[in-house]
Amino acid sequence: MSPLKLPKMDENEIKQVLQNEKLCRIAFIDDKYPYISPFQYVYLNDTMYFHFTDYGKKKKILEKNTNVCVSIEHLQEDLSAFSFISMQGKLTLVEDEKEKINVLKHMVKIARKTYSQNFLTAHGFEKEKGWEAINNKSELIYKFVEMREPIGLKSP
Repeated sequence: MSPLKLPKMDENEIKQVLQNEKLCRIAFIDDKYPYISPFQYVYLNDTMYFHFTDYGKKKKILEKNTNVCVSIEHLQEDLSAFSFISMQGKLTLVEDEKEKINVLKHMVKIARKTYSQNFLTAHGFEKEKGWEAINNKSELIYKFVEMREPIGLKSP
């Protein structure tokens, strides 16, 4: 008996998950071993954007290698329905000030509705400063580019 293979997601299903989910994991290539970290993301104009602090291991790895793998899961609590998406590509720093400000506004808008201010510490801010602290044009925003064909699998 051969194992059951999960059905593949089509392009619209993948986009729907990208639009609805707000957290992912990014695998960075750190010399010999991968380094995986959770990220909040914003999906605008068919592009994923991420906020980075200006310090730490992820930033140092990116200075050497911008190739990454982004992973997103959508899971029902009882696992009766699930989907998994894996996408390979590159992260590039957003230099355009208008684009950066637009991303930050969307990120703050989503975070304010969705997350506790405790999550600000993941962005490198004190929670007492509130979500407006992240809305600064000097922040580092990266976007996911040169994406290869995404792999999306879902529950049968």
